[in-house]
Amino acid sequence: MSQSLTPARYTISEVEARTGLTQHTLRWYERIGLMPHVDRSHSGQRRFSDKDLDWLAFVGKLRATGMSVADMVRYAELVRAGEHTCDERRELLERTRREVRARITELTDALGVLDYKIGTYAMRTGSGEAAQ
Repeated sequence: MSQSLTPARYTISEVEARTGLTQHTLRWYERIGLMPHVDRSHSGQRRFSDKDLDWLAFVGKLRATGMSVADMVRYAELVRAGEHTCDERRELLERTRREVRARITELTDALGVLDYKIGTYAMRTGSGEAAQ
Protein backbone atom coordinates (compact mmCIF):
# COMPACT_ATOMS: atom_id res chain seq x y z
CA MET A 1 0.00 0.00 0.00
CA SER A 2 1.62 3.26 -1.07
CA GLN A 3 0.96 6.56 0.60
CA SER A 4 0.79 9.80 -1.31
CA LEU A 5 3.69 12.17 -0.78
CA THR A 6 1.34 15.09 -1.36
CA PRO A 7 -0.63 16.09 1.73
CA ALA A 8 -4.40 16.13 1.38
CA ARG A 9 -5.92 19.50 0.54
CA TYR A 10 -9.61 20.26 0.86
CA THR A 11 -11.75 22.95 -0.70
CA ILE A 12 -13.95 25.09 1.51
CA SER A 13 -16.97 23.10 0.27
CA GLU A 14 -15.32 19.84 1.30
CA VAL A 15 -14.49 21.27 4.73
CA GLU A 16 -18.07 22.46 5.10
CA ALA A 17 -19.31 18.93 4.34
CA ARG A 18 -16.78 17.32 6.72
CA THR A 19 -17.22 19.69 9.66
CA GLY A 20 -20.77 20.98 9.38
CA LEU A 21 -19.43 24.54 9.60
CA THR A 22 -20.74 26.88 6.96
CA GLN A 23 -18.42 28.50 4.45
CA HIS A 24 -19.37 31.83 6.00
CA THR A 25 -18.25 30.58 9.44
CA LEU A 26 -14.98 29.21 8.04
CA ARG A 27 -14.20 32.54 6.38
CA TRP A 28 -15.16 34.40 9.57
CA TYR A 29 -12.86 32.15 11.66
CA GLU A 30 -10.03 33.02 9.31
CA ARG A 31 -10.85 36.74 9.31
CA ILE A 32 -10.93 37.04 13.15
CA GLY A 33 -7.73 35.04 13.58
CA LEU A 34 -9.29 31.87 14.95
CA MET A 35 -8.00 29.85 12.00
CA PRO A 36 -4.31 29.77 11.28
CA HIS A 37 -3.22 30.86 7.82
CA VAL A 38 -5.03 28.73 5.25
CA ASP A 39 -3.06 27.91 2.11
CA ARG A 40 -4.38 29.08 -1.24
CA SER A 41 -4.32 27.48 -4.65
CA HIS A 42 -2.71 29.24 -7.59
CA SER A 43 -6.15 30.71 -8.34
CA GLY A 44 -6.60 31.99 -4.77
CA GLN A 45 -9.03 29.34 -3.52
CA ARG A 46 -8.61 28.19 0.07
CA ARG A 47 -7.01 24.76 0.47
CA PHE A 48 -7.40 23.28 3.93
CA SER A 49 -5.07 20.58 5.28
CA ASP A 50 -5.65 17.69 7.66
CA LYS A 51 -3.96 19.86 10.29
CA ASP A 52 -6.57 22.57 9.63
CA LEU A 53 -9.35 20.00 10.07
CA ASP A 54 -7.80 18.87 13.36
CA TRP A 55 -7.69 22.49 14.52
CA LEU A 56 -11.34 22.99 13.56
CA ALA A 57 -12.29 19.88 15.55
CA PHE A 58 -10.45 21.31 18.57
CA VAL A 59 -12.17 24.68 18.15
CA GLY A 60 -15.48 22.80 18.08
CA LYS A 61 -14.63 21.27 21.46
CA LEU A 62 -13.73 24.71 22.83
CA ARG A 63 -17.07 26.04 21.57
CA ALA A 64 -18.85 23.14 23.29
CA THR A 65 -17.25 24.22 26.59
CA GLY A 66 -18.85 27.63 26.23
CA MET A 67 -15.48 29.36 25.81
CA SER A 68 -15.96 32.86 24.44
CA VAL A 69 -14.86 33.65 20.91
CA ALA A 70 -12.45 36.21 22.34
CA ASP A 71 -10.80 33.53 24.50
CA MET A 72 -10.64 31.12 21.56
CA VAL A 73 -8.98 33.79 19.43
CA ARG A 74 -6.57 34.56 22.28
CA TYR A 75 -5.72 30.86 22.54
CA ALA A 76 -5.09 30.72 18.78
CA GLU A 77 -2.82 33.77 19.03
CA LEU A 78 -0.86 32.12 21.84
CA VAL A 79 -0.44 28.93 19.80
CA ARG A 80 0.90 30.93 16.87
CA ALA A 81 3.23 32.86 19.19
CA GLY A 82 5.09 29.69 20.09
CA GLU A 83 6.18 27.42 22.90
CA HIS A 84 6.97 30.22 25.34
CA THR A 85 3.17 30.74 25.72
CA CYS A 86 2.47 27.23 27.05
CA ASP A 87 1.87 28.43 30.61
CA GLU A 88 -0.65 31.04 29.50
CA ARG A 89 -2.42 28.53 27.24
CA ARG A 90 -2.61 26.03 30.09
CA GLU A 91 -4.03 28.68 32.43
CA LEU A 92 -6.70 29.60 29.90
CA LEU A 93 -7.67 25.93 29.47
CA GLU A 94 -7.64 25.32 33.23
CA ARG A 95 -9.97 28.28 33.78
CA THR A 96 -12.29 26.91 31.11
CA ARG A 97 -12.19 23.47 32.75
CA ARG A 98 -13.20 25.01 36.10
CA GLU A 99 -16.11 26.78 34.39
CA VAL A 100 -17.20 23.55 32.67
CA ARG A 101 -17.09 21.63 35.95
CA ALA A 102 -19.20 24.32 37.64
CA ARG A 103 -21.75 24.11 34.81
CA ILE A 104 -21.79 20.31 35.08
CA THR A 105 -22.56 20.65 38.80
CA GLU A 106 -25.38 23.13 38.04
CA LEU A 107 -26.81 20.85 35.36
CA THR A 108 -26.56 17.79 37.59
CA ASP A 109 -28.53 19.66 40.28
CA ALA A 110 -31.11 20.75 37.70
CA LEU A 111 -31.37 17.17 36.43
CA GLY A 112 -32.08 15.99 39.98
CA VAL A 113 -34.93 18.47 40.28
CA LEU A 114 -36.36 17.37 36.93
CA ASP A 115 -36.11 13.70 37.91
CA TYR A 116 -37.89 14.45 41.17
CA LYS A 117 -40.70 16.35 39.45
CA ILE A 118 -41.09 13.69 36.76
CA GLY A 119 -41.33 11.07 39.51
CA THR A 120 -43.96 13.18 41.28
CA TYR A 121 -46.06 13.39 38.13
CA ALA A 122 -45.62 9.68 37.43
CA MET A 123 -46.99 8.82 40.90
CA ARG A 124 -49.96 11.20 40.46
CA THR A 125 -50.96 10.01 37.02
CA GLY A 126 -54.64 9.20 37.11
CA SER A 127 -55.17 10.53 40.63
CA GLY A 128 -56.50 13.89 39.47
CA GLU A 129 -54.15 15.80 41.76
CA ALA A 130 -52.24 18.75 40.35
CA ALA A 131 -48.50 19.02 40.92
CA GLN A 132 -46.28 22.04 40.45
